[in-house]
Amino acid sequence: MAKLWQQPLPQIYNELSDAELRLRIEAAREQLGEKLVILGHHYQQDAVIDFADFVGDSFELSRKAAEQKGIEYVIFCGVHFMAESADILTDEQVRVILPDLGAGCSMADMANIDQTHEAWEQLQETCGDQLVVPITYMNSSAAIKAFVGENGGAVCTSSNCRNVLEWALKGGAAGTEQSGSAARPKTKKIKILFFPDQHLGRNTAHAMGYPLDRMVVWDPTQDLGGNSIHDLREADFVLWKGHCSVHQLFRPEHVDQVRKQFPNVKVMVHPECRFEVVQKADLAGSTAYIVQQIRNAPPGSEWAVGTEVHLINRLAQQHPEQKIVVLSDCQCLCTTMYRIDLPHLCWALENLLDDKVVNEIKVDAHTRQWATVALERMLAIKGTGNPIGKQQPVGTTVD
Repeated sequence: MAKLWQQPLPQIYNELSDAELRLRIEAAREQLGEKLVILGHHYQQDAVIDFADFVGDSFELSRKAAEQKGIEYVIFCGVHFMAESADILTDEQVRVILPDLGAGCSMADMANIDQTHEAWEQLQETCGDQLVVPITYMNSSAAIKAFVGENGGAVCTSSNCRNVLEWALKGGAAGTEQSGSAARPKTKKIKILFFPDQHLGRNTAHAMGYPLDRMVVWDPTQDLGGNSIHDLREADFVLWKGHCSVHQLFRPEHVDQVRKQFPNVKVMVHPECRFEVVQKADLAGSTAYIVQQIRNAPPGSEWAVGTEVHLINRLAQQHPEQKIVVLSDCQCLCTTMYRIDLPHLCWALENLLDDKVVNEIKVDAHTRQWATVALERMLAIKGTGNPIGKQQPVGTTVD
C-alpha cells in the first residue's frame, strides 16, 4: 500500500478552544447520525474517549465496527494498523478514517514486508527440512498479516497468543487443512517465526514451558538475523527483534521499588513487557485482562500496573475504592496514539459533512484477502486464552 502522509491541519482547528471543539464535534456527530461509528482505543486520551461509541482493544473495536448495520463511516481513534484491521473486517463500502495519519505504531513499523520476505527466504534455506509457521501479533501491518495468511500461519492477540502458538506447534494450517496431495511427515520439526514483538513471544513461549535457550532473536538488519545456522535449526521459536516503545520502558527495578513503597501492592503488567519484568510481576495479561482484573477486585485492592498511562489513570478514576498506580513514573504514554486529538477529530468529522473523506485507510484486495484468512484462522482456533503464568510445555512435533 502506498504511504499516506498527513496534510497540514487548517489553522482554525488549532485556534478553537476545547469547549468550541466539543460543540462542533457533537453537532457533526448529530448530523451524521447512524451513518457513523467512532472507535476509541484504551490508550487514547480522555478527551477523545468522551466521543467514542465503543472503547476497547484494537481487534475488539474492529469487530464491533463490523457488527454495525447500515454504517458508512468508521473513525478509528487509534493507530494505523488498527484502522487497517477495521477496513479488512468491515464491508467494502464502509470507509475507515484515521484522524491523523501520523498516528502509527513503532512496533508494527519494526517489521516491514521486504524484511519479512528476506527472513523467510533465509529460514527456508537454512531450515528447509523443517516446517516454519509464521505467527504475527495483531500489532502489525496488513501486509504482514497477509504474508502470514499466505504461508500457513495466523494472527494472534495478547489474549489468545498461547492458543495460537499451540495451534502453530501442531503444524498451523498444514496441520489442520489439506496441503496438496502428500501428507506432511509427522516427525517433521516445527518452529515458529513470531513477529513483530519479541517480548510477547518470549513470555508466552516460556509460560508454555519452553526454555529461553530454545528461542533466538531475529535482527532484520543482520544476515541470518544475527544467528548461526546451528542455532536457527535448533530453535523452536524465532522471535523478531521488535518491541513496544511504551512497555519496553518498564524495568525489573521498578517492580522492586513499587513493592518497597507499597508492601501490599499487586504488580500486574502487559506481556509486551520485558521477560524480567513479567517474571517479577504477580499477574500478566492483555489490556482487556488488566481491565477485567481491576473491575473484579474488591475495595481496598492495591495495584501497580505496567501499561500505558492513560489507561491506568482512567482506571484509577473509575475505581476510587482501589489504589491504582503506574508501575513507573517514567512517561509511559503512547506518543503516536496521542496524535489523535480533538482538532483532528473535529476536522475529519466536518469534512464528512461536506461529503469529503479525509485520511481514508484502504487495504488493497490481495492484502485484504490473505489478511482475512490469517484472522479467520485465529478465530477458528479453540480456547479462550490464558494470562502469562507457569504452564506445561507443548511438544514441537505432530503426534
